[in-house]
Amino acid sequence: YRSENCPQPGVGMVFLPREEARRNEVKAIIEKVCEANELEFLGWREVPVDPSVLGPQAGEVVPSMWQMFVKAPARLEDDEETRDGFERTLYLVRRRIAVELKAADLLKKEDGSEEVYFASFSSQTIVYKGMVQGCVLPQFYKDLQDEDFTTKFVIYHRRFSTNTNPKWPLAQPMRVVGHNGEINTLIGNVNWVKAREKSKTLPEEELKDLVTAENTDNIVMMCNTQDVPNLLEPLVDLGRSDSANLDAVFELMTKSRHRAPCALMSLVPTAYENEPALSDNPEIVDFYKFHGGLLEAWDGPALLVYSDGKSIGASLDRNGLRPARYSITNDGTVYMMSETGVVDLDEADIVQKGRLGPGMMINVDLATGEFKDNIAIKSEIASRHPYGEWIANARKDVTKMSFADERIYDDATTTFAQGSFGWGLEDIGMQIQDMAGSAKETTYSMGDDAPIAVLSERPHTPYNYFKQRFAQVTNPPIDPLREGVVMSVAMTLGKKESIYKVSEKGARLIHLESPVLNSNEMDRIADMAKEENGGFAQSSISTRYALADGPGGMKAAIEAICDKAVEDVRNGVEVLILSDKVADQSELDESTYIPPLVAVGAVHHRLIAEGLRMDTGLVVETGSAWSTHHFACLVGYGANAVHPYLALETVKQWHGSTRTQKMMKAGKLTETTLDEAQQNYRKAVENGLLKILSKMGISLLSSYQGAQIFEAMGLGEEVVDTCFKGTTSRIGGVGLDDIASETVMMRPETASEKSKLINYGYYKPVPKMGEYHANSSDLAKLLHDAIGLDKKVSAATNRDEAENDGVKPKNVANYEIFKKSLETAPLANIRDLLDFESDHESISIDEVEPASEIMKRFCTGAMSLGALSREAHETLAIAVNRVGGKSNSGEGGEDVVRGQDLTDVDEKGRSPTFPHLAGLKNGDSANSYVHQVASGRFGVTPQFLTTAKQLEIKMAQGAKPGEGGQLPGPKVSNYIAGLRASKPGVTLISPPPHHDIYSIEDLAQLIHDLHAVNEKAGVSVKLVSSIGIGTVACGVAKAQADVIQISGGDGGTGASPLSSIKHAGMPWEMGLSEAHSALLTNGLRDRVTLRVDGGIRTGRDIAIAAMMGAEEFGFGTIAMIAEGCVMARVCHLNTCPVGVTSQKEELRKKFPGTPEHVVNFFMFVAEEIRELMAHLGYSKFEDLIGRADLLKEDDAQLARIAKTKGVSLSGFFSSIPDSKGDRAFLRATPAEGGGLKDDVVHVNGFSSDLDREMCNHPDVKEAIEKNEGDTAVSFNIKNTDRSTCAMLAGDISRKYGNKGLEGNLNINMFGSAGQSFGAFTLPGMNVRLTGEANDYVGKGMHGGEIVVMPEADAGFVAADSSIVGNACLYGATGGDFHANGRAGERFCVRNSGAYAVCEGTGDHCCEYMTGGVVVALGTVGRNVGAGMTGGIGYFYDQDGRFTERVNGEIVKYQRVITAAGELQLRNIIERHFEKTGSEKAEHILDNWDEEVGNFWQVYPPSEASSAVVAETIVGDAVKVSAVAPSEELCYLPIGGSLNPDQTTRCAD
Repeated sequence: YRSENCPQPGVGMVFLPREEARRNEVKAIIEKVCEANELEFLGWREVPVDPSVLGPQAGEVVPSMWQMFVKAPARLEDDEETRDGFERTLYLVRRRIAVELKAADLLKKEDGSEEVYFASFSSQTIVYKGMVQGCVLPQFYKDLQDEDFTTKFVIYHRRFSTNTNPKWPLAQPMRVVGHNGEINTLIGNVNWVKAREKSKTLPEEELKDLVTAENTDNIVMMCNTQDVPNLLEPLVDLGRSDSANLDAVFELMTKSRHRAPCALMSLVPTAYENEPALSDNPEIVDFYKFHGGLLEAWDGPALLVYSDGKSIGASLDRNGLRPARYSITNDGTVYMMSETGVVDLDEADIVQKGRLGPGMMINVDLATGEFKDNIAIKSEIASRHPYGEWIANARKDVTKMSFADERIYDDATTTFAQGSFGWGLEDIGMQIQDMAGSAKETTYSMGDDAPIAVLSERPHTPYNYFKQRFAQVTNPPIDPLREGVVMSVAMTLGKKESIYKVSEKGARLIHLESPVLNSNEMDRIADMAKEENGGFAQSSISTRYALADGPGGMKAAIEAICDKAVEDVRNGVEVLILSDKVADQSELDESTYIPPLVAVGAVHHRLIAEGLRMDTGLVVETGSAWSTHHFACLVGYGANAVHPYLALETVKQWHGSTRTQKMMKAGKLTETTLDEAQQNYRKAVENGLLKILSKMGISLLSSYQGAQIFEAMGLGEEVVDTCFKGTTSRIGGVGLDDIASETVMMRPETASEKSKLINYGYYKPVPKMGEYHANSSDLAKLLHDAIGLDKKVSAATNRDEAENDGVKPKNVANYEIFKKSLETAPLANIRDLLDFESDHESISIDEVEPASEIMKRFCTGAMSLGALSREAHETLAIAVNRVGGKSNSGEGGEDVVRGQDLTDVDEKGRSPTFPHLAGLKNGDSANSYVHQVASGRFGVTPQFLTTAKQLEIKMAQGAKPGEGGQLPGPKVSNYIAGLRASKPGVTLISPPPHHDIYSIEDLAQLIHDLHAVNEKAGVSVKLVSSIGIGTVACGVAKAQADVIQISGGDGGTGASPLSSIKHAGMPWEMGLSEAHSALLTNGLRDRVTLRVDGGIRTGRDIAIAAMMGAEEFGFGTIAMIAEGCVMARVCHLNTCPVGVTSQKEELRKKFPGTPEHVVNFFMFVAEEIRELMAHLGYSKFEDLIGRADLLKEDDAQLARIAKTKGVSLSGFFSSIPDSKGDRAFLRATPAEGGGLKDDVVHVNGFSSDLDREMCNHPDVKEAIEKNEGDTAVSFNIKNTDRSTCAMLAGDISRKYGNKGLEGNLNINMFGSAGQSFGAFTLPGMNVRLTGEANDYVGKGMHGGEIVVMPEADAGFVAADSSIVGNACLYGATGGDFHANGRAGERFCVRNSGAYAVCEGTGDHCCEYMTGGVVVALGTVGRNVGAGMTGGIGYFYDQDGRFTERVNGEIVKYQRVITAAGELQLRNIIERHFEKTGSEKAEHILDNWDEEVGNFWQVYPPSEASSAVVAETIVGDAVKVSAVAPSEELCYLPIGGSLNPDQTTRCAD
């Protein structure tokens, strides 16, 4: 566009309605608003497009594309240079237009279609975007093919669609940001932006002038928009995507006085605390401290590319999970891409290659063309204001202080107070004892089989009605245990100033080191009310009310405290304390209290509604908070800090008790002082909070505050609207009166209750008086009687002499008793409120399909070998395989001996292959049908993958979604350690699923890897029920999964934190029906099989699950009971009395189960289903699937408990689509043949073409067949070639197992490799890449060799440049790796055997490593060796900064002090030089005597006595390579050097 009188117009890129009459009405309003705001309207241009290139979905809803042109207002003549005033006017007019269109009912139609949307309206940037594949964009917009259309910069962004209904306006990039990732804190961020906007700051008259430079400046700085929706459209809205909301706030900040990089630094801060890289730049740290007090971080895995037209830049979030690589060429052009190789560049022209690490930023000034790296741009921004000085002058700090020793109550009052606040005996005996005694949360096992709170006959605190939400698939959880360096629980109190206007006032806050306050810290805060200490006005409001007021008194009391809070804050109170504390017993007798969660939620939301929330901090002083979940709820619903006075009083009571003191003296508890016990308690709460944040992928407690990241289960509308506005509560439930009644029910009334706390039995079953538990020893006994199991018959007793191994005949009558016991039991689950309502007449059971067909749908839960004993694990696998179902390995790997069917069974049912098992038959198979791949990658080898019929990716576990698995050290026997490639006796903790499955794209990549290595195996993805799982399931289906498993939050576990078992994950009924509905609605249901598990026990459960959409059904705990489990609930202690979950030899001998017992159980369940089907009139089981219309609410069941009167399941069912008429979803897609889904496996597309070409190469086929000699082949590779070498590894593994290839396959590649290059390589595969690679190089590598090196004529210094991406060698179990260049983050995570060399790497190197050797010849990021329990690391430290980058929790470091260590290191570097020609290696070797002193050796305790760490007897062997070509381990004697023969074999 060119114009003589307006060379620089404002250009609007507008999506308009397709209907011409409506479009003309919209245009008229747009023109009118522009003219009214002095923007001279120059005209419209219809954008030339080619709709024929669109897909059917996009084509149906494509808008009419127009550009509009306006001239700057005459009043802004002096604005030429920066055009800031013009840009602000364009911005505000755009938001005014939306309001006018909405008023005229033209913004969009009722169904959301025909939305008018400005992709951009600016004089500096234009956005072209659409609901199209990236390659189609320039075909659709003809402007993008025009040679005359030139630009100084471009942001091009395409992403995987996880929105189930993509929309044109939601396409990327947004107006100023391209965002690849997820904002995990979105709900909280949006809530707080709304709270800020409610603060009245400008009169409406001023808001009407959108032109004057001063006025527009005021408007954007005050951000007073939510108050005047008649003038400007709201800034944020949860109905939009996270990217759109982030973009809106970012854009507003750039229109105020923030430059674009400054705005992004504020919104997405780096983890600046204790960051070695910032130690020379205190001004940057001060910037983050200042803005951290004003603004909650928008936290989550994100690569953000931004431009405001003045500069362009990119930044990563604090965790750095997203890849970002850049190259600078010799003409000054900067290319930044999420994958290298996207743009074809000549390596000779590249002068610099780099990557963005966690929290890093790069920026290019578009006026000067200057490139600024992370420190340069951040230092420039941070130096614009004296932030450090402001903080020193105005901020007040409350650091942790010592705890008071004095008791506030006597024992009797304490016990009464505990009872009235809902404490039970278990809370002290389990939780307080563990938290105060060892600073840890209680670990427990077996899952949650107690009723959900709204169905319980016992009183529950409001906390128990909330389930923590967690990240899965679309965003990852993070790791509080090993990556706590990026996390913080610090909070603030006081009035928060505007985030858009920076001044010293913004620093005036009280900064709390911990959100858990003791009485001394409360006094310190109170002292800050004095003028000389900051003058922070304070007020305390009691949340107690008279007991005599009855249940109805609570509503009035809530109203009163909210009114008082508003009054106090209006009068300037900056610290508001909500307290239920009383002075003595008499007050306890006379009054009750508003539960603190109800009180803080109500006050928080009232203050937001009144525009006052930003003016004060809320402290909750309560006796009703002791568990980590309680603190998370309080903070999540608005509290800035909590003073748990009664929990601290209980710690004192517990510590002073005779029993505790005796246990300390006996060594059963660590001896502590009273202060230490209270410190331990606080530490346990803080760590528990970090764990809860991390499940959602959130790093900062300040971002979690007010974020309401919970789902309510059983709360009615009145409660939610008053206290928890915006929280999902899908089945209704209790009202405020019910909560008041339930609170009073907890009060001790009898003399015995006043003297001793009630044991509610919420965790461990208590006979008679306690809470109901579905799985009990009584239930186990009933089932054992039915299936013919006698727990006294085992290898330890008389099994060998007993007839039929002691298996008694199964007893139908006893199964009926078992079934009846569950039917008449107290209500526990949502399905207990349902009944069947058939549309058919009953039929004869003879017409129903046989049990053998139904049992093919049965699966076992993913219980690992390690959590279970060999006997239990193998017996389950054999039993399920016998009935044609699907057994599951769990995450611990599997012995290769289980791969073959049994042929050596004698007449007594014994096999020499499995001498510890009984009741075997020839033809039995102990090989699990499903082999699980979890985040710990334990036992994941090529052979493990290729011997599976299905591969399962564990995204989450029902008992503890958002966390990794754990196996206590005593259960890691030599056998288990061997399978898992770890150290015996060392506790194994899996990382959360975030290293290579932190997003939908990366999950799709892992699915691709598994489909490549084993093309015949389907891939299942295990999810846990949660709100939003429908969207997730659609993303997983698009990612080519074959099966989606929905687990309920009540699933069993071998070991888990107690709070996770009780408070995370929803019932499967909710998740299954949501996933089935979303998949059906989006036309994806025929692409996947749905499987469900979690507390399934009977045929009735299975029928209900089928009607909600499930096709397969998993049995967990009940299957263990069927092989002998007696529900002792000591799985985590390794003391199982019947050897089901113990690795102790003497206990394993007591294992009573045989495959026949489990088969008997499955037969009973299948027959029960057949009876139900006959009753319902259905002969085929598949005809029940998805038929929710056959279910109805059971009024009689609902009437059993008073508090269920507000529960309604009708809304819950109305969302399930009616599939009665269309049953096509039960078969595979027509494109895949339309057969049974079980027979169809999705196949990788063009991204595996190179792999197929390699596998079909005649030389390669011949080499595999001959299995001898050397073969060399060469190929070119590009970054769309993914998982390259995985198919070849699969072919070799199927033929020869993990180690049977005798020859050498030398594979040479040239170019830019896509993700997962060299995945699952085996011994004998030598892969050499000349060029570069992306993330996950050598994933799961088991042997052979991978070498990556740049082209010979590259114009950059290899040692300083990135050559491979993130998470390389993740889960490697062997092999040698050499990269002549730098690696990204997470190098060698979970390496258990590879020998790897790179020339520098990012954060988290060697995390969770259990074996192998890593050598880094350059600088590394922080957190080296976190969770490392085996293997050795060598790190070259030229700048002397290495030691501050080590995580010293487990590992130690020293210089290379032993001859063996030096020999190992030197030989590995020599090998690296020979393989890559590395200049860095050559320099080190040429100056060895000086340079060896620059290396640090990092080792865990398990390696402390090895030859390379400590001087031992001369002659010990030293390993310098993972494997030699001959398959023998390659060793050198101490003091020796390579002879010519060894040089040929090992180093060549």
